[in-house]
Parts: sequence; C-alpha cells; structure tokens
Amino acid sequence: MKLASLKHGRDGRLVVVSRDLTRYTDAARVAPTLQAALDGWESAEPGLRELAQGLETGAMPAERFHERDCASPLPRAYQWADGSAYINHVELVRKARGAEVPESFYDDPLMYQGGSDSFLGPRDDILMPTDEGWGIDMEGEIAIITGDVPMGVTAEEAGDYIRLVMLVNDVSLRGLIPAELAKGFGFFQSKPSSAFSPCAVTPDALGGAWKDGCVHLPLMVDYNGAPFGRADAGRDLTFNFPRLIAHAAKTRPLCAGTIIGSGTVSNKLDGGPGKPVSEGGAGYSCIAEIRMIETIYDGAPKTAFMKFGDTVEVRMEDENGKSIFGAISQRVAQYAR
Repeated sequence: MKLASLKHGRDGRLVVVSRDLTRYTDAARVAPTLQAALDGWESAEPGLRELAQGLETGAMPAERFHERDCASPLPRAYQWADGSAYINHVELVRKARGAEVPESFYDDPLMYQGGSDSFLGPRDDILMPTDEGWGIDMEGEIAIITGDVPMGVTAEEAGDYIRLVMLVNDVSLRGLIPAELAKGFGFFQSKPSSAFSPCAVTPDALGGAWKDGCVHLPLMVDYNGAPFGRADAGRDLTFNFPRLIAHAAKTRPLCAGTIIGSGTVSNKLDGGPGKPVSEGGAGYSCIAEIRMIETIYDGAPKTAFMKFGDTVEVRMEDENGKSIFGAISQRVAQYAR
C-alpha cells in the first residue's frame, strides 16, 4: 500500500496511490491526514487497504497522481530522529581528520533529534539565505514511520511497530556543523528542513526487498542530472531499523508518527572507500563523503558543496526499474523572506 499527502493546509490531505504511481483515490472517509491514520492505525489500516485494492481493480474513483502536488507524507511530525546506521560514512568522516572510530559506535547507534515542524515537499526548493559558504549538502537516506512504541521495546519486538517506509533528503550545512558540535549540544542550525519522498509505503509493498528490518535496493542519487550515488541500502548496514527504534525508545515511548532515519546510505568497496559511479563504483549519497575520500587520498577536498541552481534527485526503483516511492527532486535557491 502506498500513501501520500497532497498539499492542503498544514498537514496535507491523505490519499491512497496506485502501485504504479499514476492514480490516487481520496482517503477522507478513512482518515483526513496521515497523522490521523497513524493515530488510529488498527482501525484505519483495513479501510486504507480496501481503498488500495479498489484503486487497483478500478472499483474506486481515481484521479491522476502528480508527484509535484505532494507535501512530504508527514508535512510536520511529532518527532524526527536520525540515526547513523552506515558506519562506513562515519569512518570516512573521522579518518579524513585523523581520528579513530570509537569501538562503542559499532554496537551503540548514533542518533540526533532533528527539526520536524517544517519538512519540505519532495519538489520544494532548498531555500538558503545569501551565504553559500555554509556548505550546503544533500544526504540520501531511508526512513521509517512508527506506530506507538512503548518505552524499553527490544530490537526483536521493534519491527512490529514499523508502519511505513520512505526516502529522505536530509539537508545538511557542513560549514556550520563543527562549531555546533564543539559546543557539546549537537546539531541545530546545521540541520535545516529535510524533504521526504512523495509516497510512504507499507513494508509489504516492497516485497522481497524488505527483509531483516531494512531495504535491499540501491538508493539512486543524481546531482545536477548525473548519477552521483547508487549505494545499496541493504549492504554495509551496522544497525537495522528495529535496532534504531529500540535505541530511540530506551528511555521514552515513541508516539505514532515518529520518523526515524537511517543516516547517509554508504557502501564500502573491497573493504575500503567507495568509488564514483563514473568509475564503476556505487558512488555517494552525500557530497561530504566524496570530499572525505579526496582528503584521504589527495590531502584536500576538490568537490564543492551545492550552489544556487544546483539540483538533486533521490529515488529508488524496484527490480523492474519502476519507481517505488516517487522522486525527491529539488533545486537550491536563494531565500527571500
């Protein structure tokens, strides 16, 4: 089942989308918004699946689905917590500055709490003030949306609370991160609004690509129209989503509608750093990673961060080359108040 939120008010209008992303039917008779559906998932899910089935068989009224009309599936959420499930990414960042990865990072996930009150739509511009020197970067990730999760849930239990899966462009301002981290309080200004894929899908909609609590498909990132990243989200994964949920819920319950991200999807190559797509590698899901590799091998980075007018697209395709979630497709533009 695929769900989307068309732009409407603050929280969007919930619709059920066909498997091929061409049509939708209104879900108002079940729930007006995705958050409302998540709040009452046990009663809402059967009705939404009935709509999805009727949409595929032609039994439900349908309209043409346009990804450009979508907000993020949850235009605002009660909680957005981003992990770092792919430790290869962390290893590269630390190696570039001559630091070792603490052993605890391999069994205790990194996670920060991001801003969740102003998510961007999948076609919205990444708006920045006049200063391009903040180091504007994209981060291609996978994310899940949970139901109500009890405090102290185990990783073995946590998979039962995953309701939906989607993609993320977690925008980062690399130039602001070092000073923020040096304060000892973590990210805030360096993590502006993120964007999510047009559709959020139930794990069963991924078929065999969903197993062991993660997605086993390449995450496709294009930068200025050229392939930039093709990292397999099922490879080189240190922590799956049930493990991240259990980490987040260690000392607090998680309310329905909590979003948890995987962190930058990152693959090794023969045990070492990856290669660009143009050289036969899996590429990168963020600019920072290729800059780290350039620093390791050449002593300094040469790839610039994003500038006004640059574009990024994040998507994922099934085994038949069909888009699963729709595409995040954004341009960096100057903010005007």
